[in-house]
Amino acid sequence: MKRIFSILAAAMMFAACSSDRDNILKVYNWSDYIDEALIGEFEEWYEEQTGEPVKIVYQTFDINETMLSKIEKGHEDYDVVCPSDYIIERMLREDLLLPINMDFGDTPNYIEGSLSPYIVECLKNLKTGDKDASKYAVGFMWGTTGFLYNTKYVDPEDLRTWDALRNPKFADKIFVKDAARDIYSQIIQYVKRDEIASGKVTRDELLSVPNQENVDLVENYLKQIKGQVAGYEADFGKDQMTQERGWISLNWSGDAYWAMEEAAAVGVELDYIVPDEGATVWFDGWVIPKYAKNTKAAAYFINFMCKPENAIRNSEEIGYVSACGTPEILEHFEDESMEPINLTYFFGEEADSVRLDPVLYPDQAVIDRCALEHDWGEDSQMLIDMWSRVKGSNASVMTYVIIAALFLGLVAGVIASRTKKRSRSRARRRR
Repeated sequence: MKRIFSILAAAMMFAACSSDRDNILKVYNWSDYIDEALIGEFEEWYEEQTGEPVKIVYQTFDINETMLSKIEKGHEDYDVVCPSDYIIERMLREDLLLPINMDFGDTPNYIEGSLSPYIVECLKNLKTGDKDASKYAVGFMWGTTGFLYNTKYVDPEDLRTWDALRNPKFADKIFVKDAARDIYSQIIQYVKRDEIASGKVTRDELLSVPNQENVDLVENYLKQIKGQVAGYEADFGKDQMTQERGWISLNWSGDAYWAMEEAAAVGVELDYIVPDEGATVWFDGWVIPKYAKNTKAAAYFINFMCKPENAIRNSEEIGYVSACGTPEILEHFEDESMEPINLTYFFGEEADSVRLDPVLYPDQAVIDRCALEHDWGEDSQMLIDMWSRVKGSNASVMTYVIIAALFLGLVAGVIASRTKKRSRSRARRRR
């Protein structure tokens, strides 16, 4: 199915070169990050709403920087893309975004009617000069960063601090995301926990203001735990946790939720926790790049994705949490087996005691100790250099074992994929 879809997209791309560009919408999104059935449905819906035909050319990327380079350096004329928070901020700073036109005529404005006020505030926190991202981006999916852990081997009390990474009883059972910004953003909150508690510095200041001294502090800590880490991973950590090769994984909530469901199917119990010192909230959002050719259809596409029923479908398909916060979405995801939590920040004052999965929808108390990551511009090189020094060139024995296991797993996966179709896509969000 995916291969057919890619071929069709390529054919559409070729057609776009010779067709009226006003009837082509070029969308650039993360891999496995949408209910693909909605693409054709949008084409029909758009013509119903506007009387104009449109065909989508749909392409995917795996890392933010690939997408950004194509637009910033290649001036690609994508109409809609879905970058992560700090990349949205960078694109805003580099004048690579167009404001999203919210005038949809007789069509309801689902963006303003559906987007959670919490996500809107997050967008307003991404700014440059007198511009903030709330007029240039619309949230799509969001989540937190924390510990995914195996309940059989790990007491959650040990994970109330990021310093669990230094706990000797977890040696060679820890997986860490291969993502410099994400790791720095958690560890700096541990290293600076006393200053945060005393009010000398805020989490937002730590994550938004480049500081070589802070980078050095995080580097020193990460070098101390290097012997504890079984592997730095972009995507295979979830599988290692499911197979009990790892006990702890510094991970994103969406990946954690996917792993928890996969593990439960084979009798392994995993859970997720955000340490007390603080963590990051992240989100991805739809934007219209500077070189877009079909801004009208782009705005309608973003509006269509914010329809509550479509937000639910996308969440169900990819396993992440929609940035929309309507009563329909709240009702859909309510789970009476869960303990009541306070989600007023996301769904409004009526949601002060609702039963939703706290991995997907963290309680207000968790959100209160979270902050957004920010773009550091040219100073981002400090993070890249630090991460290179931390990881070094020497792989552990466990890393080679994992690589071998992954190779065998790929062979088995090719065979298995011909006979088994997963009920839900694996979202591969590489930040």
